[in-house]
Amino acid sequence: MRAKTEEKAYDLSQLNFLVVDDNKYMLVLLKEILRALNVRTVQTAEDGADALKILKTYAPDIIITDWSMSPLDGLDFIDMVRRGADTANPYVPVIMLTGHTEYHRVLDAINHGISEFLAKPVSASTLYQRIVNVIERPRQFIRCKRYVGPDRRRRSAKATGYSGKLRRKEDTEGAADGGEKMSVSDIDAMFS
Repeated sequence: MRAKTEEKAYDLSQLNFLVVDDNKYMLVLLKEILRALNVRTVQTAEDGADALKILKTYAPDIIITDWSMSPLDGLDFIDMVRRGADTANPYVPVIMLTGHTEYHRVLDAINHGISEFLAKPVSASTLYQRIVNVIERPRQFIRCKRYVGPDRRRRSAKATGYSGKLRRKEDTEGAADGGEKMSVSDIDAMFS
């Protein structure tokens, strides 16, 4: 990757992407957005199983995956990438792109090891911002008995104003119920 210009624009032309979505229209749309962002190499797969086959011969720098697919959905695919015995790169950044924005679903995606979360409908600017987050704000990778993936918290709950379920020893507040859909700004706050 090249250094940022004064406009904070990155040259993404040397990055390899894998886009996984069972909707052919969304695959085309994402591929065109990436091309507009000067990305030259984009492989696509229509579900997680196809994506795993592609990963045997292709090394993406960033994966963008949908949640709802079959036979292997986005969360199962992420589990295989992060924990699979024959995975080539369990550390590859994964951006989850989905229309499922309920709090418990965002948290579920985080707990499966995503790097970033992007709600549909997608725009070039929001996708670019998630890519920039992956570049500028990489998180330490955690590998333990019950979790493999990027550190799930970048800052303390107190610093972010986060009001959901808290699990650190120093956390003392209760939990939210998690059934409501989250706004884009709420999701952004979880990842900042």
